[in-house]
Amino acid sequence: MTTMSAGQRSRARRITFLVALAVFAQESTWNFYESQVPPLLREHLDSAALVGLLMGMDNLLGIFIQPWIGNRSDRTRTSWGRRMPYLVAGMPVAAALFVLIPHAAASLPLLVATMFTYALVANTFKPIAEALVPDFIAPERRSRANAAVKIASSLTVIVAAVVSILLVDDHLALAFAIPAIIMVLSVGVLAATVRDSRSPAYRAAVAEGHALRDAGTPEPRVRDTFVEIAKDTDRSRLLLLVAIFLFGGAWASSRSLITPYGMEALDLSRGAAGGLTLPSGIAFILAAYPAAVLAERHGRLRVMTAGMSVFAAAMVAGTLVRTPAGATGALCLAAAGAACFLVNAVVVLWNLAPSARVFGTYAGLYTVGWAGGGFLGPALVGAMVDVTGWPLMLLDIAVVASLSIVVVARIGVLQRRNAALTVT
Repeated sequence: MTTMSAGQRSRARRITFLVALAVFAQESTWNFYESQVPPLLREHLDSAALVGLLMGMDNLLGIFIQPWIGNRSDRTRTSWGRRMPYLVAGMPVAAALFVLIPHAAASLPLLVATMFTYALVANTFKPIAEALVPDFIAPERRSRANAAVKIASSLTVIVAAVVSILLVDDHLALAFAIPAIIMVLSVGVLAATVRDSRSPAYRAAVAEGHALRDAGTPEPRVRDTFVEIAKDTDRSRLLLLVAIFLFGGAWASSRSLITPYGMEALDLSRGAAGGLTLPSGIAFILAAYPAAVLAERHGRLRVMTAGMSVFAAAMVAGTLVRTPAGATGALCLAAAGAACFLVNAVVVLWNLAPSARVFGTYAGLYTVGWAGGGFLGPALVGAMVDVTGWPLMLLDIAVVASLSIVVVARIGVLQRRNAALTVT
């Protein structure tokens, strides 16, 4: 592992803090959106399915927008860099639209239009801030940086809950304004302190771009990146995207289906069932940084596989110990295991990128895999529950997680084989 100087470590910590701040601001609005927009829709709609469909609109938009905007940022060249222009332009607009949501709630068409516009704008910069991590941080330190980003993202659940408890009932418009203000303040800090034109990856991309233009080769588009990954004889990147999709489905199922599981299998009330995941959120935060350190010492794929195995084993244990305490303990253990995957998977994908020119595109591809799994995973597990029954739901999730373990193990085999060929 390359030894970093004190100055390099200081710069790495600074950019990690700033990226975490940007993600914290973005996710503060998204978490509040997810918790408080459904009640606004319920004032107009009786169908839970239709409410869910409208709430899923942002994920569907993200699948199409985020790889494209990540690629656009990869190809952008300004004195400010290739990421910052999108953040500085997009975050204030998204904040303004977010503030308008409660004021548009009196009319369903106006509310839906505001939701759509907010989701459209917010998705255009969602992968941009995270792409600053590989731009500035050396490969061997990216897991630690990404752990800080994931911790910041997880803390927004607490912020959204506190704002909801203190303000929503009596001051709804102010409650929506607070996350928006956090976003505007954070982009102000970023605008004043970050010039990603100074990042090592930006300079490498500019130099490589000049060489490509001299050779008459165009900059890669999203479609070019997809095709290149699909045709590569080394299937590591393609398999990693499959693993992200599968584990994303398992993780989303363990969160979105836990309330009906608690009600049907554990005979809990709706409120008590909904609270089963709260301790696991704390477990995730506590496990994120150790997962990064272990990955840097013992290998990311190895730690990811171990963490996914812990996740699957926890689901099996929760099935065997079918009590509220058993479910809570299983979810805490599963969250700690999942941290090993969530912190390291995108880092492995970044490190497999052929050059610094496509870090933003790869960040978007990660989101496609994760969001796709989050969209289809609960439906798949739900279909399995229809066959096996609610008491075996955690076991059904373990089956999906096991498939992702097999895929990551296969990537490890390919990487070891490639390393052996390189040595010989």
